[in-house]
Amino acid sequence: MKPMLLYYYESPNARTACAVARHVRAPVEFVRIELRQGEHRRPEFLAINPNGKVPVLVDGDTTIWESPAIAAYLAQKTGSELWPSAPSQQVELLRWTHWGAAHFNRHAGSLFFERVAKPIFGLGAPDAATVEEAGKHLRHFAKVLDTHLRERRYLLGDALSTADFAVAAMLPWTRAAQLPLDDYAHLGQWYARIEALPAWRQPYPDADAVDMAA
Repeated sequence: MKPMLLYYYESPNARTACAVARHVRAPVEFVRIELRQGEHRRPEFLAINPNGKVPVLVDGDTTIWESPAIAAYLAQKTGSELWPSAPSQQVELLRWTHWGAAHFNRHAGSLFFERVAKPIFGLGAPDAATVEEAGKHLRHFAKVLDTHLRERRYLLGDALSTADFAVAAMLPWTRAAQLPLDDYAHLGQWYARIEALPAWRQPYPDADAVDMAA
């Protein structure tokens, strides 16, 4: 039987998929795609994911893009409680996962791009207007998340789920991207629990891998 292949780079969404794979002990083989050398634009990779992005999971005839879908697939395949069994909890998981992508991580990602990705890939200086707008929106949605977490350990209550991994995707870069999150104590306590997970701290197969969060 061929191993599952998880294509990644040390970027937020791919990092999250790798962390979930580590956490559930999925039998994956990690394949690093060097974005700075344009490996994601090569025909052989575009044949796997025509979007030209990581992460991608290949399991036999099944190919999955997008980190939340990969996380869900791996959690279900390994029988992990990261994917809840109750339909009502599955709906709640999807709600927070989509909220994170559409709101919280959208604006955190803008700051990440301006302050972290641009220097790494030589794309010029941060755009001041974009930074100001993203910071304003991120503070609004951080307050929503902080309020939700006031009496909860995780997004779904007491149980860790793939939604926590998805919504936390940008937080390893809080300092580098200068995310304005210091005023949200419950959010900070929640993320400290995520950060305490060994798989989150070291999601990559190579202990010497250079994480963009460093």
